[in-house]
Amino acid sequence: MMVNTFLKPQSNNNNNNNSKTLTDKQQKFLDCLIEHNGNAKLAAKEAGYSGNHYQVVKALKNEILDLTTDILANSAPEAAVRLVDIMRTDKPIPQISNKLQAAQTILDRVGVTKQERLEVNHKANGGGVFILPAKEEVTIIDVEATEIEDAAE
Repeated sequence: MMVNTFLKPQSNNNNNNNSKTLTDKQQKFLDCLIEHNGNAKLAAKEAGYSGNHYQVVKALKNEILDLTTDILANSAPEAAVRLVDIMRTDKPIPQISNKLQAAQTILDRVGVTKQERLEVNHKANGGGVFILPAKEEVTIIDVEATEIEDAAE
């Protein structure tokens, strides 16, 4: 049987309020989940759960997500090495695009992403000169004088 090395064992003296203490059956389910390559139905059956395995998954949702994150983090170095191997090889690799995409996806999900850099040079040498268009001449109309003239006529 494969041992679950991804999740840290839960203890009864756990100071973290966000995590719960797992029963032996729940811990066995998580271990079996790894052993059966993520097949929750088989893991629940082997752990001793009868009936609907969806309830087990629902009850252990946060622990399963933690386990999933740990699996991806554990696979990240291998994904990085595969990317470099693909880059360096001269040999044909079957399904290279699928393997490349899988390695990139793993690295993206654990937070190792390509960084986009934008260089902005905000220093102006010698200061800047702005040339503005000439102002248009504006005719000013005195509204009060116009109203008085119109009323007089």
